[in-house]
Amino acid sequence: MPRVFALVDCNNFYASCERVFQPRLRDRPIVVLSNNDGCVIARSNEAKAMGIPMGAPFFRFRRLAQHRQVEVFSSNYALYGDMSARVMRILQEYTPSLEVYSIDEAFLDLSGHARRDLGAYARELALAVRRSTGIPVSVGIGPTKVLAKAANRIAKRNPETGGVLDLAALGPHVDAHLERIAVRDVWGIGKRWAEKLEQLGIGNAAALRDADPSLVRRRCSVVVERIVHELRGVSCLALEEAAPPRRQVLTSRSFGTRVERYEDMREAVATFAARTAEKLREDRARAQALTVFLQTSEHDHRTPQYSNAATVPLPRATQDTGELIRAAMDALDRIWKPDHRYLKAGVMLLDLVPEDADQAVLFGAPGEAKRRESRRLMHVLDDVNRDQGTGTVRYAAEGLRKAWRMKQERRSPAYTTRWDQLPVAKG
Repeated sequence: MPRVFALVDCNNFYASCERVFQPRLRDRPIVVLSNNDGCVIARSNEAKAMGIPMGAPFFRFRRLAQHRQVEVFSSNYALYGDMSARVMRILQEYTPSLEVYSIDEAFLDLSGHARRDLGAYARELALAVRRSTGIPVSVGIGPTKVLAKAANRIAKRNPETGGVLDLAALGPHVDAHLERIAVRDVWGIGKRWAEKLEQLGIGNAAALRDADPSLVRRRCSVVVERIVHELRGVSCLALEEAAPPRRQVLTSRSFGTRVERYEDMREAVATFAARTAEKLREDRARAQALTVFLQTSEHDHRTPQYSNAATVPLPRATQDTGELIRAAMDALDRIWKPDHRYLKAGVMLLDLVPEDADQAVLFGAPGEAKRRESRRLMHVLDDVNRDQGTGTVRYAAEGLRKAWRMKQERRSPAYTTRWDQLPVAKG
């Protein structure tokens, strides 16, 4: 059976999520900012056309944004994550073989539908997503994942496709399109490989497809050689329907204002430890070690610079928030230096093991009865916070004041995940 892949990509996803609940934003320029409202991390097409670059510090474009009435939002990951889950659920109705590649992209295996009009099928799929979520998507179809990605790119840049393109429909014109894709823009080719390929005179996707695979393997890697075969229509990259287990979990934040007080840093680190513990339980894993790190701003040359990290081995693999907060406090005490203005801190959990692969120890670890009690407590904690909102029930060490909290002065409501922020329809 011939292989057929589709790459479904949500158009300008963060900006589209904001538009779903504020229709007045249609056709208006939108930018979404990073944590602490620092840099541009997403743009609508209108904002791109105005020349606002990705990753740019927002203060450089503040005047332009005010003058051109650009709509500016703080990142709202609760909204974006929930909207992404809704899109992926609809895609699963069209094929059970789906790889969620990122928050706004998914590969679909359509091999079982190869005899259908795949273009019509993809348009039906895109319409279903738009109708149910309000999110516009582009769909590229090809015999390999790399070609599906290329087809998606072509679809986005050619409005006459309506955002849907089956690469097979291009016929002899496919070469012209591949020649317009720079080799650095081919999926899987990073900056380092792109520079090597360009030195070899391979500057676009068509040239890479026609390159000698053995030469590419010798000068680059076996991964790039596979991409050559993928561009020739030979499927080498399988659909990864189950994400590989994470080896570590991290929560880190830049602070809204510099942290100078030890009490504020303890509160922040305890909060990061609690959030990381939640992620750990979502992954059904336990951690065997914990790292705390902190740092000042490397750009602030008027104050002393300092950064450090400390790792604490845990006596027994755990996912208990209380145990992880205590370990984080121990690690923080080892590296804390007063009289510094800290910009950022974080907590990382290491050496993860499945939660059912719990090895007992002879000395110094909680007994099995206490472990069962911990599991029940964490289960209740997660249930309450899931139903009533993050932080509804929390450890005292996380504090209430949170003077270090990130700036998110322009964040939209959590329309889909908080009862008190549901949109209201007016007649």
